[in-house]
Amino acid sequence: MNAFPIRLLACTLAVVFGFSSYAAAAEHPNVVIIYGDDVGYADLGAYGSKKIPTPNLDRLAGQGLQFTDGHCSASTCTPSRFSMLTGIHGFRHGVRVLPPNAPLTIQPQMFTLPSLFKQAGYETAIVGKWHLGLGNGKDPVDWNGDVKPGPLEVGFDYSFLLPSTNDRVPCVYVENHRVVNLDPNDPLYVGKKPDGANVTEYPDGKKDRSAMTYYQSSHGHDFSIINGIGRIGYQFGGKSALWNDETMADEFVKQTKKYIDSRSAEKPFFLFFSSQDIHVPRAPHPRFKGKSELDFRGDAMVQLDWAAGEILNALEENGFAENTIVIFSSDNGPVYDDGYEDGTTVLTSTKESDRGHDASGPYRGGKYQPYEGGTRVPLIIRWPGKVTPGHSDAMVNQIDFIASFASLLGIELSAEQAIDSRNTMPAFLGSSPDGLTVMLEESGRSTAIRRQQWKFIQGNKKRPNELYDLSTDVGEQTNVAKEHPAIANELSDQLKAMVQAKQGTRALGIK
Repeated sequence: MNAFPIRLLACTLAVVFGFSSYAAAAEHPNVVIIYGDDVGYADLGAYGSKKIPTPNLDRLAGQGLQFTDGHCSASTCTPSRFSMLTGIHGFRHGVRVLPPNAPLTIQPQMFTLPSLFKQAGYETAIVGKWHLGLGNGKDPVDWNGDVKPGPLEVGFDYSFLLPSTNDRVPCVYVENHRVVNLDPNDPLYVGKKPDGANVTEYPDGKKDRSAMTYYQSSHGHDFSIINGIGRIGYQFGGKSALWNDETMADEFVKQTKKYIDSRSAEKPFFLFFSSQDIHVPRAPHPRFKGKSELDFRGDAMVQLDWAAGEILNALEENGFAENTIVIFSSDNGPVYDDGYEDGTTVLTSTKESDRGHDASGPYRGGKYQPYEGGTRVPLIIRWPGKVTPGHSDAMVNQIDFIASFASLLGIELSAEQAIDSRNTMPAFLGSSPDGLTVMLEESGRSTAIRRQQWKFIQGNKKRPNELYDLSTDVGEQTNVAKEHPAIANELSDQLKAMVQAKQGTRALGIK
């Protein structure tokens, strides 16, 4: 064979293999979830905010599909995070908002969103807030040794964590299985100090409120005072490992960019950036002070927008932007004064407050509540060349990420995996205007059901059943349960059936 056919064959093979690699990359895009904490529907400019500048997230919304009826599964953080990562409603496993030192709520044998991606050949990572527990629940967590089981045992290859929440102890970072910068001569203990331990002790807010120098707690955040801020729970020792509240966003962005910079185009990755913003205590970096018109809460939202912009820039700089699905959303709706006197209480007075900002937009309620403002949150999905920019009114839910990505990646779920997750990928990608017709909304008080325009909230001995027609009453101001008893009874029965379904929502065959 002469040289020309050999060169021709080589070029042909290069084209074939190059096309195959491109096709594989196109079928297995990188996936980055940027997750806000307590971010309300109208906290972004793209969703109506006039008081908080969010240019980076607004740009993402303009480049992607912006959902008007996008939901987390619960109006509190731990259940909604649990359900997004497992595809199972939190109430099925008794998952509620966790205290410090709570054990891992996701059992290592559970099928999860990161384990789905790993099965498809992805590398997986989480940076930021966890609040899903650590340890096995049988033995005390060894904060001075290997902190596990945790994210690495449920599908993540790498983790850099705020282990609980920023208003709870321990106030340290955990990278993979180890507390970062921990001095063995000042070991860390959470809850109770062992007898005779010679470790750093922090002011007790119940005995000395004057030590709260950043701002005062309003309720329940008055145990260990760290960095001048009262926390939930007691911590002893670990002074060298303490985080700085005002540089937390910087640290998470630093670790995230470091991770993105280390990725290769040869292997796709799934990255869960789980921000602490805008959860209390809101302590944005001083460079963001006064950047909104809403003090700490608004400035923290500006900081979250900056963090999102840094991540988007890192994807662009590393050549990943075109083949990366970027999702922005929140774990639940907004809350104002949630334990600290940081100047946001005035926002709760009326929708026409002097500050002119209602974080839930036209919707009623917020965090902890069963109304639309508790779970209807910003949801933006960008995938250049695949998702046409625009708006979607499809009803979609984060709990459906697992089944939807399983469909995209060609993985079939077993009947025992992600039992409440349904495939709504056509709606997520904008190829169909139709999302869910029926959906559960969990709150600390009760569980609600959405069926198209109807919203039913199960009552109890103290509260009546509530029924709202969202087609004419988006603010859920008029309870029409008495006017439509048949619909209320039908939805009540369907709600009970879905809650009691041991095999989950998917087994019921409800779209």
